[in-house]
Amino acid sequence: MSDAELTATIHPSTASIPAATWNGLVPSTSGKPDNPFLDHAFFLALEQSGSANARTGWQPQHLLLERDGTPVALMPLFLKSHSQGEYVFDHAWADAYQRAGGEYYPKLQCSVPFTPVTAPKLWVPSGDPALRRALLTTAETLAQQRNASSVHATFVPEEEAEFAEETGWLHRVDTQYHWHNQDFSSFEDYLATLSSRHRKVTRRERRDALGEEGLTVEWITGSDIKEHHWDEFFAFYQDTGNRKWGRPYLNRSFFSLLSAAMADRIVLMFAYDGDRPIAGTLNLLGHDTLYGRYWGADRDVPFLHFELCYYQAIDFAIAHKLRTVEAGAQGEHKLARGYVPTPTHSVHWIGHPGLRNAVADYLEHERASVAHDQDVLDGFTPFKKG
Repeated sequence: MSDAELTATIHPSTASIPAATWNGLVPSTSGKPDNPFLDHAFFLALEQSGSANARTGWQPQHLLLERDGTPVALMPLFLKSHSQGEYVFDHAWADAYQRAGGEYYPKLQCSVPFTPVTAPKLWVPSGDPALRRALLTTAETLAQQRNASSVHATFVPEEEAEFAEETGWLHRVDTQYHWHNQDFSSFEDYLATLSSRHRKVTRRERRDALGEEGLTVEWITGSDIKEHHWDEFFAFYQDTGNRKWGRPYLNRSFFSLLSAAMADRIVLMFAYDGDRPIAGTLNLLGHDTLYGRYWGADRDVPFLHFELCYYQAIDFAIAHKLRTVEAGAQGEHKLARGYVPTPTHSVHWIGHPGLRNAVADYLEHERASVAHDQDVLDGFTPFKKG
């Protein structure tokens, strides 16, 4: 695609785009991507480890726009042969279309693989609306060229969703649970905002998770992370992945590659029985947010999941003056731990008019249902009322 001075190049690998070019287009502070999942190194680790590539059904088709040879916009894009690892579920759409005689796959997916974290997907440092529209229309054209049924941009900021909706894409809304720091000085300071009943429950859960069995917790980050830590964590990750997804999405190599490139943005939290780790969770550190990702344990300890994944994350955020903790997809059980319902957004371009109309009708009803559910959930937060 070209018009006078604007050209689009489709890159079949992350490696084909220089890291400086990629990260220069990502929203950043002091040269470091605000969101660690948008870093070129994160995508490259997925690709080089074999976790997300053509063989696993994630063929990169990254869309780079240049003006007179200067990169001006980028959209992370994949040609997909399935709907796994996305966390915005369109299996029913695929099934309906294929029962009607259509072919839903391949499709184009604009996302960070295996990562339900809201982050910009239309990377235009200048903010030029024309460039953002060009990314969307080029993705539509690419879908037609690749015989793809659709294009999906998932976990986008609300403002990006509204922009895409104005250009004709369909808008979908869902719910996650996030914790927000109100300049707390300590966990006890945070507890003071909870109702009396929830304060007692939280203290009991933390005591039962660690105190009764004499467990300790360690935060490990940066150069303190060694390969044996990844061996230990990967065993936990495999156990959880095998139970939840049938097989883990990420392989052992991914974690070593990620650690070599981004150790300063990784926070491992391990629970120890003496010197032996029995559970662990992986977090990534953003500009003002801690992102909780994977958890696992080799023995069942009541409330240890809540302690490592939610309460320790709050402790870390308070200690490091972070604004938010995002604890991953789904999970109404997070509500009682101080994580409040937060809308997430995705947008969808569908080529076939019949399928598009059916999905548009479905999404209209789904948005109303999600809005109602969020209003109800807001009434069940653990904070003091009034």
